Amino acid sequence: MADVVKKPIKITETILRDAHQSLIATRMTTEQMLPIVDKMDKVGYHSVECWGGATFDASLRFLKEDPWERLRKFRDGFKNTKLQMLFRGQNILGYRPYADDVVEYFVQKSIANGIDIIRIFDCMNDIRNLKTAVSAANKEKGHAQVALSYTLGDAYTLEYWTEMAKKIEDMGANSICIKDMAGLLLPYKATELVTALKETVDIPIQLHTHYTSGVASMTYLKAVEAGVDVIDTAMSPFALGTSQPATEVMVETFKGTPYDTGFDQKLLSEIADYFRPIRDEALDSGLLNPKNLGVNIKTLLYQVPGGMLSNLTSQLKEQGAEDKFYDVLEEVPRVRKDLGECPLVTPSSQIVGTQAVFNVVLGERYKMVTKETKDVLSGKYGATAKPFNKEVQKKCIGNTKPITCRPADLIPAELDTLRGEMAQWSEQEEDVLTYALFPQVATEFFKYREAQETKVDPKMADTKNGAYPV
Repeated sequence: MADVVKKPIKITETILRDAHQSLIATRMTTEQMLPIVDKMDKVGYHSVECWGGATFDASLRFLKEDPWERLRKFRDGFKNTKLQMLFRGQNILGYRPYADDVVEYFVQKSIANGIDIIRIFDCMNDIRNLKTAVSAANKEKGHAQVALSYTLGDAYTLEYWTEMAKKIEDMGANSICIKDMAGLLLPYKATELVTALKETVDIPIQLHTHYTSGVASMTYLKAVEAGVDVIDTAMSPFALGTSQPATEVMVETFKGTPYDTGFDQKLLSEIADYFRPIRDEALDSGLLNPKNLGVNIKTLLYQVPGGMLSNLTSQLKEQGAEDKFYDVLEEVPRVRKDLGECPLVTPSSQIVGTQAVFNVVLGERYKMVTKETKDVLSGKYGATAKPFNKEVQKKCIGNTKPITCRPADLIPAELDTLRGEMAQWSEQEEDVLTYALFPQVATEFFKYREAQETKVDPKMADTKNGAYPV
């Protein structure tokens, strides 16, 4: 192996986004986060991931907060630290592909409101579904990071990953992230993958993983030794389990080595002290399930992300078929293979999981087929690494001719139509984007916002944090 350049490892902190998304269903409020921003800003993080992913949906649906307002408050508070978000390619933060004009406008407004780095991924690893968002980020002078949705399977060789990395670099991305959403990347495989990517591209490589399978800290250690530039960690109160390795532990691990972060453990300790009561409260209320804090070795055995495992359990419980859990786990890889061996990440993980449940519970494979499964087999989510199972495709979509173009090429511009639909609720330019992603949830939120503005006694409003009692 070629000698790697020894350099301090950079860290992206996830506690304001992925950590609480993974452990407490994205329920941390803006009001809970803001008081600690000033201390977090002094740490010296490469970036703080604080927006995107499920935060947008959860803010509106459960917390009755405007996600754009949250972002602006973060921007005001973080004077020295770059802000980062997660973005689902052509699906933005929603669950369907959007027209290019909506994607471009969303990127423009995200950067205008304070985002510095946009991590863009596609659930199929279809490069075509990433291009519009990358071009838009470049145009707005933002940092476009493209994520490889890491998975295992016959198609996913080192050559597959290096070829994809080269295409991403050529597309104009500023950096690449290995996005290991299920904690499948083993330590020595990380050495191989990072080494191969560093030999292939010149742009920085970041690694994101989850502790679900128990190997994440060791994977980070080997990746850092192999030359990875940035790792994602979470402050200890919201680390481990289905979240990321703990920030303080990784900082201490590299202390006194050529990879030393130089972070102040006393400052990190004060930040951890702030978040600990929030974690304890979530445990007491049942919002944080202790099961989510442990190691789930089934993740490695069945290659199923932790969040998907809990979804399968609840689906089977609803159907009174909990005894079929292991049958479903064994069916998941078969469905995944039928559907072109796609990575299991939102929304493909939900699609494969639900179809596997139907196949097992009904006693016949593809007797009932979800609309989303049909859409995957019709090419509406993009191209897969392997061909679809022809027999399954025929059974599910009949003689429908699958599309082979980029799915968004078939979606006409929709921004003006959306503006017309929600004109009565518009109070800021960003509202049309909120509506575009979640029309029903957004309309309910707009009604709630209007009611607060017109009926609530001003003394009841927490004007300092822009929140209202719920």
